[in-house]
Amino acid sequence: MQSVSGHRALRLLTCVVLCSSAAGCMTAKIEEMREAPTQITVDDAIVLLAKPHLEGTGTEDKFLDCLERELVGESVSADVADRQRAGKQVDPRSSLKNGPFQIYADHTFVDALYPWLEPSTAPANAQGFTTFLARPGVTERVSSMGVRYIVWIDGITQKTDGGGSIACAAGPGGAGCLGLGWWEKTSDYEATVWDLRQGVSAGSLTTDVKGTSVMIGAIAPIPLIAPVQSTACDRLAGQLKAFLLGSSAEENTVVSRPQ
Repeated sequence: MQSVSGHRALRLLTCVVLCSSAAGCMTAKIEEMREAPTQITVDDAIVLLAKPHLEGTGTEDKFLDCLERELVGESVSADVADRQRAGKQVDPRSSLKNGPFQIYADHTFVDALYPWLEPSTAPANAQGFTTFLARPGVTERVSSMGVRYIVWIDGITQKTDGGGSIACAAGPGGAGCLGLGWWEKTSDYEATVWDLRQGVSAGSLTTDVKGTSVMIGAIAPIPLIAPVQSTACDRLAGQLKAFLLGSSAEENTVVSRPQ
């Protein structure tokens, strides 16, 4: 019977053969569940928020910035924060006016509704969301900011497996590396869409991207990197944009070989 390490070596060799010389192997899956119709307009704004966690690691800021870039062409929250730190007066909404909708800077939105979006008080379900909207002044404040949807983003990218080794050395005849190392990562994210105008959950979208990256030691190290998180961002952003615009979506499972 083949050992576990033998199975892994075979799987890794298959990955190296099937994938391009510029990237590792990946699989990606998107799922959507709609609970209410949506049809956002160019004058409406959304705000992307990392779902609050009292314990553990929350969604990475760079993933939220990536989603904003994919949705409207700029990292709205990061850009607004940078300009505010420089002492400049800024509009917390995205400056691009030719997109399908606007994005409101996350930290500005949370600060304006303090303390109701802090980890200990943020709504976690439909009942909590209804209570949140019923608090004095919340609906009026949200309306004045032009925010139509809150999109809770939950999930992380993490290493799930790995092995192998590479040794590098230098001598009179030159330097070189020998060996093979590999690692697997998973990007698992969920976007829950809350309709602030109707006071309901509009639905949720999930993306699950798995990838194996390889480092081959052949004189010089040769990396075959699977861009797991950026692929998850691209897929989720495309699905979220279609969802907000009211387009239908289907579950999509693919094998990706990014360039």
